[in-house]
Amino acid sequence: MISQETIVALASPSGAGAIAIIRLSGKDSLTIAEQLFQSVSGKSISKQKTHTIHLGHIVEDGKVFDQVLLSIFKNPHSYTGEDVVEISCHGSTHIQQQIIQLLLRKGCRMAQAGEFTLRAFLNGKLDLSQAEAVADLISSDNEASHQIAMQQMRGGFSNEIAKLRAELLNFASLIELELDFAEEDVEFADRTQFQELLTRIEFVLKRLIDSFAVGNVIKNGIPVAIVGEPNVGKSTLLNALLNDERAIVSEIAGTTRDTIEDELTIGGIGFRFIDTAGIRETKNVVESIGIKKTFEKIEQAQVVLYLSPLTPKGGIEVATLKKEIAQIKNQFPLKTLLIIFNKMDLMKESQISNLKSQISNSIFISAKEKTGIEDLKNQLLSFVNTGALRNNETIVTNTRHYDSLLKALEEIQKVRFGLNSGLPSDLMAIDIKQALYYFGEITGEVTNDELLGNIFANFCIGK
Repeated sequence: MISQETIVALASPSGAGAIAIIRLSGKDSLTIAEQLFQSVSGKSISKQKTHTIHLGHIVEDGKVFDQVLLSIFKNPHSYTGEDVVEISCHGSTHIQQQIIQLLLRKGCRMAQAGEFTLRAFLNGKLDLSQAEAVADLISSDNEASHQIAMQQMRGGFSNEIAKLRAELLNFASLIELELDFAEEDVEFADRTQFQELLTRIEFVLKRLIDSFAVGNVIKNGIPVAIVGEPNVGKSTLLNALLNDERAIVSEIAGTTRDTIEDELTIGGIGFRFIDTAGIRETKNVVESIGIKKTFEKIEQAQVVLYLSPLTPKGGIEVATLKKEIAQIKNQFPLKTLLIIFNKMDLMKESQISNLKSQISNSIFISAKEKTGIEDLKNQLLSFVNTGALRNNETIVTNTRHYDSLLKALEEIQKVRFGLNSGLPSDLMAIDIKQALYYFGEITGEVTNDELLGNIFANFCIGK
């Protein structure tokens, strides 16, 4: 699959800026760059050492296009494992395009999405899970997702899988050897040690599979729906959480007709807040559509913040509230539900104490005065099990890895069943090979063009 063509792409974000970086990779990178680059020292760049930077100009037919810095990374000591040249030019979009067009005319081809990282994988610089972590690192927008991506890119996840695979492969080899001496009826693989290995593999696989529940929400953000009757302060709460006038606030009931979403990082974890239309009986067609969307968003959310309404005297009908809470719990039994008593500035201390004793899993705030907002944020953070993250354990965030781990666990359980049942070695070897296959799928030791195409298509061009 490794193309011999030299590829080029803009490695920095598109648009104007102070500088831009244009990256080349391939066997002719130095030769092509040398045709356009004139070093101020007069030296030939192809004769320079790897990992050196040179000042000069991009010139064609006597016309100077820009003064640039040219960085050299010779194979195999480069990101892709090939000769790589990076040109740091001024960030004008015109200059960027002029230099790229010159390089294309000299024999380069525009890189496809993720092609630099694909070449790094094909040249053995990264395994597949590390390559996928590169994309996660680029897209990480909070401390937690960044920490997980860095750990995976350094090979934390790959190392765990590779170690298990190597041990299982060793036993598979011994069992295969037994098949060669089937007539002698000998056992080369110690069954007791094999049981211990299967127990250890099963334990690690289950831990990695369980970690996906945390990893998935950290990677994609935790969806939080803000719901309640009209005019209870849902939009005011969203604005208070974001510290920004994101939603329109009005005394007119039913102001929010559509869902409004925005993201906030709390304690390094991303939360995606969804302000929904107020839930009530209405004949307004537009408002009805908004209420329907509210229930759709509750279905998608992991946490539901239910804002309790106040009576005209500043109190709360506890019996009615308990009935409404019960309805939400019955309709969405798997959702984490937190009751928010808003407008606490209008309540008496006796009312607050009374409600605390009657309504569990509740918190008191004043969205308008921004009182209790930090307590709410801390409560939201407590819903996320960050223990594995704090202990720097391996956390699975990739759906493809999760699927392969589930399949590998299923095969390991088949092997254990066969071992306990006295299954012949030749049949047991089939399940072991299948488990090894799924381990290999994660790191890329087993792969195909379609799989690689799907993975690297999601990368940005230039990476």
